[in-house]
Amino acid sequence: MQEASLPGFVRTLLWILAFYYIFKFLARLFFPILVKKAVERAEEQFKQHYQNQTHSTDFNSNATPKSDKLRETKKVGEYIDYEEIE
Repeated sequence: MQEASLPGFVRTLLWILAFYYIFKFLARLFFPILVKKAVERAEEQFKQHYQNQTHSTDFNSNATPKSDKLRETKKVGEYIDYEEIE
């Protein structure tokens, strides 16, 4: 059975710290680039979605007049007028 030695523990601790700082350094370099790519991809998807929405609403607006949509009202319930009693 092997016993833990102080030099082996220190060497392992130094490797862990080295990997931590290397990862931290690389993350600072590449994280902004990755975020920029993700934002560009999302922006492109939003543009495509917007174009699909406007394209589909153009066909729907030609089929049904907008004045009919404006005349429709929602009936929620009865109006009740309350009086304050003192």
